[in-house]
Amino acid sequence: MHELSEKAYKKIVNAWCMYDWANSAFVTTVMAAVLPPFYSTVAGATLPGNLATVYWAYTTSIALFIGAIMAPILGAIADFAGIKKRLLAIFAAIGIVFTGLLYFVSTGDWLKASIFVIMAEIGFSGANIFYDSLLPHVARPQDIDQVSTKGYAMGYLGGGLLLAINLAMIMFPKMFGLPNAEMAIRVSFLTVAVWWGVFSIPLLRTVPEPPASGDITEGVNPVVGGFRRLAQTFHDIRRYRELTKFLVAFWLYNDGIGTIIKMATIYGAEIGIGTTDLVGALLLTQFVGVPFSILFGRLARKLGTKSSIFLALGVYTLISIAGYFMSTAWHFWVLAGAVGLVQGGSQALSRSLFGTMVPKTKTAEFFGFYDISSKIAGIAGPFLFGVVGQLTGSSRLSIISLIIFFIGGMLLLTTVNVEEGQRAAREVELMTAVAPASQ
Repeated sequence: MHELSEKAYKKIVNAWCMYDWANSAFVTTVMAAVLPPFYSTVAGATLPGNLATVYWAYTTSIALFIGAIMAPILGAIADFAGIKKRLLAIFAAIGIVFTGLLYFVSTGDWLKASIFVIMAEIGFSGANIFYDSLLPHVARPQDIDQVSTKGYAMGYLGGGLLLAINLAMIMFPKMFGLPNAEMAIRVSFLTVAVWWGVFSIPLLRTVPEPPASGDITEGVNPVVGGFRRLAQTFHDIRRYRELTKFLVAFWLYNDGIGTIIKMATIYGAEIGIGTTDLVGALLLTQFVGVPFSILFGRLARKLGTKSSIFLALGVYTLISIAGYFMSTAWHFWVLAGAVGLVQGGSQALSRSLFGTMVPKTKTAEFFGFYDISSKIAGIAGPFLFGVVGQLTGSSRLSIISLIIFFIGGMLLLTTVNVEEGQRAAREVELMTAVAPASQ
């Protein structure tokens, strides 16, 4: 990227960021704002008690578990064969198709909804492995925090704009030629699929494919080569000590972040907050997140990336405690605004910090491990949320239990030596560059 003109560099960065704009609609409308209460009140309408909340938690856990198994294998293959963009397109297409199929979910179709959500989530998370792995190739080293936070800001803005349109559809369906709010919700799933597909095009057309890191000229099967690379990474894991510690820390604190994202609206619906307030508050999160994601990128230059992450996790801890006492709609609005202050910054800086400690020859493979960390977090958090809710008959204790993950993640993060992790990554890159020349 260094030999590119400034204009060409910015064009590639902007095209990369547009994918955040594209796929964030799935997070906002489908996973966070509209589908959870729809699952609870329509798809799961025939289920007794809080069983719809429990099944939703299990559904997300299953999807994340499947994605976690695939992530590092796909990453190693993508690095070896140089097919990051191709695999991104394939998994995005899976997510787009099954998101569109949610249109056909109606009253009592909780099982159909769960299957479609699992497949859409697999597509979404699989594509994100390859999207995130392009970051160290797209951004200059000195810009990586700012490029990552710009991507999240674009995601908040894009996801927020479509969510605003979807909210208007749900509140005023007849203005859009729709018979009722339920049909408006189902049509909103179609709008997400179209949005995701159309705005993925800039990345696929503009961002260059990083070169293959494996020697595929000698007829080595990319799958075999990918597995060999994966085995070698496990063999050399001691070389990535600081990176490994960061992954575990990320696993812990992202558990809390991911669970709040996925369970907030269905928890709100359980305690009696209406759909309009739930979706409106999530919309607030999106638009608060735009400037504060960018602000965290600037904050990282002054405080350091690690310190900025600590600040965000401290706020999340307070949000979890306050969530236990939430009882009215305005409480939900306040907490949603507080989440918007830190959600984008914490995740963007985690992504960029990880990217600085990853050898460029292994970006998709290591972001596969990064994805595993987020998926394991996503499995444990919603699963714990569901189990506690099922045992107690209420989800209040579920929400406050998340502070364990934030505090544990912060404690482990204090032990990570970022400079040592970056030095280890440079050593691996140098060894990889020297090895072919010596053969």
